[in-house]
Amino acid sequence: MRLWFAPDSDVPLYRQLVTQVVLAILSGDLRPGDRLPSTRELARRFAIHPNTISAGYRQLERDGWTELRHGSGVYVQSNSVPVTTTEHMLDVHIANFFHGVRELNLPAAAVRARMAQWLAAPPPDHLLVIDPDPELRRVLMTEIRRYTNFDVREASVEVCTSLNRLQGAVPLCRPSKTKLIRAALPAGIELTTLQITSATGWLTPRLPAAEGHLVAVVSHWVEFLDHARPMLAATGIPLESLLFRDARRPRWQRGLEQVDGILCDSFTASVPTLPKKPRIIVFPLIAEPSREMLRGFKRDSAGL
Repeated sequence: MRLWFAPDSDVPLYRQLVTQVVLAILSGDLRPGDRLPSTRELARRFAIHPNTISAGYRQLERDGWTELRHGSGVYVQSNSVPVTTTEHMLDVHIANFFHGVRELNLPAAAVRARMAQWLAAPPPDHLLVIDPDPELRRVLMTEIRRYTNFDVREASVEVCTSLNRLQGAVPLCRPSKTKLIRAALPAGIELTTLQITSATGWLTPRLPAAEGHLVAVVSHWVEFLDHARPMLAATGIPLESLLFRDARRPRWQRGLEQVDGILCDSFTASVPTLPKKPRIIVFPLIAEPSREMLRGFKRDSAGL
């Protein structure tokens, strides 16, 4: 187990020891039955008073993380405290972070400096949909606003090369554009790729093949129309039963009252001029795991 101590920190040295041992147990670096370094060994290695090490070990034993075997040493308890509280869950995530950092073999000072930069950065105040296609950005923004009351904004790839433009943003993109957008973003900016709904898996139970039924596919996003044709064919719907309409063109609504159903994206479904008489089937572009992630962004009464 690798340990770090910061003598100038406001956190007492014995508490630094306790925290690191607990994190090592939670991350799996220390397993039940593992023996901890002796008090004398740690005191000599880090030039710390033995009483300080002993205080940390006593605290670990009181908290149920370790046990003292007289004449043998301090060992990790086989029935260590289970992860049940929010604090322990947070410790697990922190432990996993440090576990990954140790594999990078970075100096402790460099890790602390980088962490300080992250902690000093202002908290995010909006989600930012980045994509070269403005119509797709509009579709994603419409969907995202269904899952969160967080501020949602959009941007092209070109304007996201500046750190100022990304201040307070949580950048989001679709999978096919991840490589392009990540290359354009400044170094150190985290990019979240939204998972996309499986079209055939979602459409098959909702659009059973039926003779004599006419389905209109309507969208402001041209790729939606392009992808819909092979996807719907895969569900067994005859192509002669499909009607495609680009909602950006004049008189796109003509005849839609006569179809049996309209398949569209979220933004097109929100347009007041979309006929309401046929059955409206809204295809959710964002898959459920990403929807759940977006629900975690909440704006409280104080602004965040």
